[in-house]
Amino acid sequence: MTPAASQRLRLLASAVSLLVVVAALLLAWIHWRVRASLPQLDGTATVAGLSGPVAVTRDARGVPTVRSASRVDAARALGWLHGQERFFQMDLLRRSAAGEIAELFGPRALPRDRRIRMHGFRALARQVVERLEPGHRALLAAYSEGVNAGVAALGERSFEYLLLRQPPVPWRMEDSVLVVYAMTIDLQFEDGGYERTLMALRDEYGADSLAFFAPVATPADAALDGSTAPAAPIPGPRIINLRAKKTGATMPGATTPPALLTHLSPRREREAFPFQPREPDFMRGSSAIALAGSFTASGAGMLANDMHLDHGVPNIWYRASIEAEGRTVTGVTLPGTPAVVAGSNGQVAWGFTNSCIDTGDLVVVERNSIAHTLYRVPGRDELVPMERRTEVIPVKGEKPVSVDYDWTVWGPVVGADDRGLPLALRMVAHDPDATNFALLDLERATTTAAAVAIAHRAGIPAQNILIADRAGTVAWTIAGRVPKRVGFDGRLPVTWGFGDRKWDGYLPAAEIPVVFGPDTVHPGRLWSGNQRHVGGDALAKLGDGAYRRPARAAQIRDRLATLAQARSTDLLAILLDDRALFLTPWHGLLLQTLTPAATARDSARAALRAAAEKWEGRATVDAVSFRLVKMFRAAVHERVFAPIFAPCVERYPEFDHRDLLLETPLWSLLREKPLHLLGPQYESWDDLLLAAADDVNAELAREGVKPARATWGARNTAQIRHPFTYAFPWLGRWLNMPRDPLPGDADMPRVQNPRNGASERLVVSPGHEAEGIFHMPGGQSAHPLSPFFRAGHEAWVRGEPTPFLPGAKLHSVELRP
Repeated sequence: MTPAASQRLRLLASAVSLLVVVAALLLAWIHWRVRASLPQLDGTATVAGLSGPVAVTRDARGVPTVRSASRVDAARALGWLHGQERFFQMDLLRRSAAGEIAELFGPRALPRDRRIRMHGFRALARQVVERLEPGHRALLAAYSEGVNAGVAALGERSFEYLLLRQPPVPWRMEDSVLVVYAMTIDLQFEDGGYERTLMALRDEYGADSLAFFAPVATPADAALDGSTAPAAPIPGPRIINLRAKKTGATMPGATTPPALLTHLSPRREREAFPFQPREPDFMRGSSAIALAGSFTASGAGMLANDMHLDHGVPNIWYRASIEAEGRTVTGVTLPGTPAVVAGSNGQVAWGFTNSCIDTGDLVVVERNSIAHTLYRVPGRDELVPMERRTEVIPVKGEKPVSVDYDWTVWGPVVGADDRGLPLALRMVAHDPDATNFALLDLERATTTAAAVAIAHRAGIPAQNILIADRAGTVAWTIAGRVPKRVGFDGRLPVTWGFGDRKWDGYLPAAEIPVVFGPDTVHPGRLWSGNQRHVGGDALAKLGDGAYRRPARAAQIRDRLATLAQARSTDLLAILLDDRALFLTPWHGLLLQTLTPAATARDSARAALRAAAEKWEGRATVDAVSFRLVKMFRAAVHERVFAPIFAPCVERYPEFDHRDLLLETPLWSLLREKPLHLLGPQYESWDDLLLAAADDVNAELAREGVKPARATWGARNTAQIRHPFTYAFPWLGRWLNMPRDPLPGDADMPRVQNPRNGASERLVVSPGHEAEGIFHMPGGQSAHPLSPFFRAGHEAWVRGEPTPFLPGAKLHSVELRP
């Protein structure tokens, strides 16, 4: 080597060494800054506003126990913990309800902000705060101040704000109300979408078609009162005749998946947070059980609850145990609010599932045919002008965007009917008197009856609440406001302009349905799976907000009916039940479809039948036939309904057939095989079924998977991700939960898909909390360097029992005035 070359090599080596050192120093600096934002676990901290010291201890999973002489101080301490551990999550929640995401993330989030700003939730939240009763207001004020104190005590802002190059905005009392509205948006139809789907179906095929395609009650229902309804007759060829004409969309060929097979309405496809997509073709829900003391080993009532929500990092819930004023309440809190949402106070335990009742209506606005901004209002002699509301949306890196919304006395205009008349949305959440923090009072309840009364005062998105008390009494009812309708049932848009149809306020407590343990078809046992819970007059009061298929609730009910002297592990076993009873008839149908004649001339069909033949009957991670049968059912469903609903999609592009209870109608069609409802590309219904079986093979071929190797776990693999990793995938190694294969599916108690499922599981008997069980898919801390970041995840995946109560003290910090 020449001296010149040697010198160049030495210079290159020096440069590389220098770059390595600089890179190492940069990484060390980044690590130091990120580590500086770790929450304080030990020592003392000063928190202004405390009336006395508060002890905060944490166990090996990071679960805190807050001990305080006063509940107000405990709220301040909980706010301090939330601010230290979960502030960015809280920030996203408040912004998602206020329509302020674009201020953090830029133009990409603008479409969502435009949609949400229509509601004016921030202004509403301020009104709610002004109307809070003094005790709740004091708790909320202390909590909010505690949040800001917790954030200020960190050595550095969290890594999310470092990446965004923005400071965290202080927490305000109204922001806690916005967190409640964020849950409303997640759990309810904030745009009237379900009612517009029903309207499109009625407008295309007539009102009588709703009884068949959109039944409220079915023969397979699992209502608490045992009510069911027979299947409606199939609409005749004068209503729908697919053989006589095309429906407006191009008809798929016998071997081509139909157009709606890949259809996702924008409402379902939209993002939960800036970068998190929804999982397609998966209807969310929750499960809850209440068992009377006469059927438990302890004699106390027992509650089990797993609330199914979108997975993310951090998990939506934050565990805590609060000891104040002689009471102890343990359970899950929602960061951004001071309440224990679900848990036990030693006397009463409670949990929730989404009620799916009707809390919003579309009003047909009778406007002037010439002056379109004038419309009829009952009690007014003259027409009233629509209000124009302007919202200014800040956008990171760009100029603010102004958006105008038309409002009526009933609510914002969200669309138009088939005559072009505006549709206004009347929604419980738009009433500031309908939101409050009365749920906090459950901490003081000593009986099931007292808890029921509190539930009826609670201002939350309408939920099924199941309650069990120490004496062994259990009950179900609705928590939250229920509209009191006059002159209509709420399923379809109607005009309110003449005063004969309206909301006459809300149902008084005495009229809200309640089912106590002895009143069910299985006395002493209550079950909830987002199904219709009651029939008759009670159902008429609650309305239809898109109840979920009853299969999961029925499976819970039937397993629950076998229990006596139950322990917490027995109810956990029900929550973890992954038996595929719903798909068992579909397995038989697939084998009937793949006849010897059909498989003899097609090796792919033969391979499919061979792989599907052995029915595992469970949604286990290694199940093959389960996955194949599930795919077959989905293909049949879409091949049958795609041509039927294509005109409805043309009328209303966000038409979502997945909100309809179509299982009973589908089996009616498969049994009776009406030719007029069979797509014209098929010679017979058997041809349709065989095409659906071919769809399964085609989809597997696209994935490069042979039927015999198509395990459920390979498809149902966890994607529990931090929102940043959708934009920066390289961060996933540090920020996401492991990609575990997961058992479970939608129509069984163990509800699970890659991005949605049990956000927690708890089983507890009041007074016997030490025997309780708890699971959560993510850790307590949102900080990736925290030892609690993934704590508990593995037990959640495996379904291994872990304690409901916090364990032995591992860390201790004292908060001082």
